[in-house]
Amino acid sequence: MPAIYPRYASKPRLRLALAFCAASLLMIVPGGCSQSTPRQDPPLSGSTLGGPFTLVDKAGKTVHYADFSGKYRIVYFGYTFCPDVCPLDLQHMMLGYHLFAKAHPALAAHVAPMFITIDPARDTPAVVGQYAGAFGPELIGLTGTPAQIAAAAKAFAVFYQKRAGATPGTYLMDHSRAAYLMGPDGKPIALLPVDQDGKAVAAELETWVQ
Repeated sequence: MPAIYPRYASKPRLRLALAFCAASLLMIVPGGCSQSTPRQDPPLSGSTLGGPFTLVDKAGKTVHYADFSGKYRIVYFGYTFCPDVCPLDLQHMMLGYHLFAKAHPALAAHVAPMFITIDPARDTPAVVGQYAGAFGPELIGLTGTPAQIAAAAKAFAVFYQKRAGATPGTYLMDHSRAAYLMGPDGKPIALLPVDQDGKAVAAELETWVQ
């Protein structure tokens, strides 16, 4: 299960690290060629995270998870009234995407970053679209009915709930914090380190987007 931001009902985020050799050794083979270290399996390989969803975009158009088949997907759940963690995570996420796109434009064209709200009561298509657009035109803002949001969140093991005791219209949401990198087949690959910075996110994309 993804970690919950410590300001909320927290549980430390599971950090999945790749194991590398302490030093890079070149293996000399006939003909003078070298053999590189084999690529590791993705950290989330075998996980059941992710799955079909039906939501709507900023124009009110129906969007399905399957619409992105053949593309890498970056999936982040949050809400536009979030005072701190969501905008910071999205800033790091999209900075990392833009750094990656600058270095690898052809590969970046096959990556679809998306922001899915967990607060559909306030985050209408227009609101979520404007919010996502502030982080870059590539970020797809998605919303839906409460039932549609609940189904999408369940598929990604996302926790969220309205904080009790708040004034209507100004309430905060407790929610888990994770940016999922999903493969062209829709299966999970890794959690992007949005809690660090854009360079860390770009480095993770460099590792897995081929």
